[in-house]
Amino acid sequence: MVKTANINIRIDPETKSCAEKLFSSFGITITDAINIFLRKSIMEGGLPFEVKQPRYSAETEAAIKEAKAIMDGQVQAKRYPCAHALFEELDAEMDGE
Repeated sequence: MVKTANINIRIDPETKSCAEKLFSSFGITITDAINIFLRKSIMEGGLPFEVKQPRYSAETEAAIKEAKAIMDGQVQAKRYPCAHALFEELDAEMDGE
């Protein structure tokens, strides 16, 4: 009989649910997927995929920084009385470029 070892991990419920749905579409369990990942890592001698920081354009980086500042309460989010006002401003910005 094959001996097994247990690994306990903590993961948020939404991620677990999405992974279960994904892997069940392949006919495997999360345990099967983890075993595949570990075996492939051993075969590769490391992670079986490239790990690197995402690279964003300067404009995207600025938008991310602004969004974080808004979420932290450092900057007040811009508000519009209606969608029409928002679209008018966007149109004006596009005309000014």
